[in-house]
Amino acid sequence: MIRNDWSIEEIKAIYDTPLLELVYRAATVHRQYNETAEVQVCTLLSIKTGGCPEDCAYCPQAARYHTGVKNHGLMQTEEVLAAATKARDAGSTRFCMGAAWREVRDNRDFDRVLDMVRSVNDMGMEVCCTLGMLTPEQAKKLADAGLYAYNHNLDTSPEYYGEIISTRTYEDRLQTLDNVRKAGVSVCCGGIVGLGETHEDRIGMLHTLSTLPEHPESVPINALVRIKGTPLENNPKVDIWDMVRMIATARILMPAAMVRLSAGRAEMSVAEQAWCFMAGANSIFTGEKLLTTPNPGLDEDNAMFQLLGLHPREAFKAGPAGATAAAGEPAKSVLTH
Repeated sequence: MIRNDWSIEEIKAIYDTPLLELVYRAATVHRQYNETAEVQVCTLLSIKTGGCPEDCAYCPQAARYHTGVKNHGLMQTEEVLAAATKARDAGSTRFCMGAAWREVRDNRDFDRVLDMVRSVNDMGMEVCCTLGMLTPEQAKKLADAGLYAYNHNLDTSPEYYGEIISTRTYEDRLQTLDNVRKAGVSVCCGGIVGLGETHEDRIGMLHTLSTLPEHPESVPINALVRIKGTPLENNPKVDIWDMVRMIATARILMPAAMVRLSAGRAEMSVAEQAWCFMAGANSIFTGEKLLTTPNPGLDEDNAMFQLLGLHPREAFKAGPAGATAAAGEPAKSVLTH
């Protein structure tokens, strides 16, 4: 049964399960709800880079940090479509566009983003955006343009959040999620491991996600990418077993969600990633960059898919009522150039 009434105590009991038993349990749940050889392949493009007014302690795009990221204004629609075509031809079925904004403003830039959404949607790809905070009206405009999913991460627990970000509140984030949900757009929402949080904070974040009125359709679990110039640059590397434990617990709590092994893969071996897939991860970003941070290239992911017997999930599978299969070519059995 898919539940939205998990208690902190129940989640802690799952999270604290001995690791091998936890992975076995998560893998069992994964098999009940998903095709385990199927992985959603996503590409993330930074359509507006740097200069963000927020103070997220992990982010190289915050204007107040000196990270070497070069500011770049909003891309032209034609540039974005070229990148989306390349991603689709390489096997991606979801195309995500990220802009370093605190919030969306009703101006010509937003009109251009709406045009991008329409155009990528017409290509037969699932379109996702992460643009910061949204009003209900803006969420509705994105939905009408064909937006499939909206990413807005909680990052960590309500209790630890203020140690990482001061320029918007936890409630602001939850309100955007509610606006997106009410507009009929699927929700992509997860967090980051390695911010200096405790195990209790990780459990608290999973509690928030798993007790939302509806689980997010996609739950990214990110390992902190330590960027020189950010306040968290000297944090220790995230232990792979912490990632496995988080993914396994998320899979048990939210059985039908796509659990995405997101940032941090560049520092993981194929064997370590295989543990994450075993624990219930069934989505990745592919391509050499995630916004501005490193990510494994297509050749590496292609070899990993072949080795592990994985294949891309087709676009719009088990999507919202009325969603149809992709209009473009079917997903390839493995990632290709």
